[in-house]
Amino acid sequence: MKKFLKHAYAGLASAALLASATAAQAADSVNVAFFLEWATPNQIAKVDKAYDAAMGVDVNWTDFSTGVGMTEAMLAGDIDIAYSQGLAPFVTAIQQGAPLKMVAIAVVYEANDCFVRGDLGITSANATELEGKTVAVPLNTMADFSFRKQMAALNVDTSTMTIVDQAPPDGAASLTDGSVDMACIFGGASAKIAGEAGAPIMSSQEKKDAGIGSFDVISVTEKFASENPGLLKTFLEVTDEANAAWTGSDEQISKVAADAGMDFATTKNQMSGFIFPSVEEQQANYFGNSGVAASAAESLGAVFVKTNISNYKGAVAATIDGSFLE
Repeated sequence: MKKFLKHAYAGLASAALLASATAAQAADSVNVAFFLEWATPNQIAKVDKAYDAAMGVDVNWTDFSTGVGMTEAMLAGDIDIAYSQGLAPFVTAIQQGAPLKMVAIAVVYEANDCFVRGDLGITSANATELEGKTVAVPLNTMADFSFRKQMAALNVDTSTMTIVDQAPPDGAASLTDGSVDMACIFGGASAKIAGEAGAPIMSSQEKKDAGIGSFDVISVTEKFASENPGLLKTFLEVTDEANAAWTGSDEQISKVAADAGMDFATTKNQMSGFIFPSVEEQQANYFGNSGVAASAAESLGAVFVKTNISNYKGAVAATIDGSFLE
């Protein structure tokens, strides 16, 4: 594997050489989507311009509030690579015929929490009292997936609930002001706010026992992948090196926190529950015919099934491509 990070500051001459190596590529810049409030080691490479130096092009980063927004931007031609897009919005896009590919796993993490307003006295023990209540959920995201899985595990009939489509910051605000009874959240700062107004309906252990977990992916447009395979491979290599270089030092956490829009403590707490699988781990466990990626996508598809999509299994298999990790 090339060692890109240590050469991130090699100067204009080195950058020019890298640029010449990719001169045959169609792209002279790459547009990448990411989340605020979602701290990952590759943000150090982002801030330090290691991606730009290694790829020999300008790498432009745009933050989004949901993975659904990332999909829309990719379909509009505004985004080439979505970093840490939720598996749920990716699968939903594929079900609707979007020309996207999953090319890597960004982060593995505990399923998102659904916070119940503190004054209701509802816990996992009497969760059926949520029936008839109002819940804020960012639809077609991993928080939505977690919500549906948790409600199924707790025997709560979601058809009786009023589900309001709200991004995490809005859902946390609605829980705080009492306009919703429960809010399903991702993002460190939003989860912290929601946690001050309520408590998770299921504990970490309860979710684990129920087999409810999550991971985010790195997705790309088919057009970008086919026209710029070298740039895509380099992007994934830089990401892998950033993950490998992560030690969780105060200096690293501070740099990531500033870029993620969170304070030090929130960032450290969030990242303590994150796993960033290496390329080798992804190839061994997530990709291939028996990999976790395909089976998880199939499971998710059963939740967000679209009746007008035929041969769903085959369609998803064609969109999961680990070859760019090689």
